[in-house]
Amino acid sequence: MSEISERFIHCPYCGESISVMVDDSEAEQQYTEDCQVCCRPMVMNVTVDPDGSVRLQARSEDE
Repeated sequence: MSEISERFIHCPYCGESISVMVDDSEAEQQYTEDCQVCCRPMVMNVTVDPDGSVRLQARSEDE
């Protein structure tokens, strides 16, 4: 069963801690989301492990 949960990450541009909503319905996802503080686009990588744990990584577009 998929679930949307709130996660906290640090923006790769401004370093601020922000909350993002993560959908674990797919094992691997990549999408772009703007930082809520500095409005710069972050590339979000979401991986759901077989045990259901979610890993989230945010990086700048030029990485």
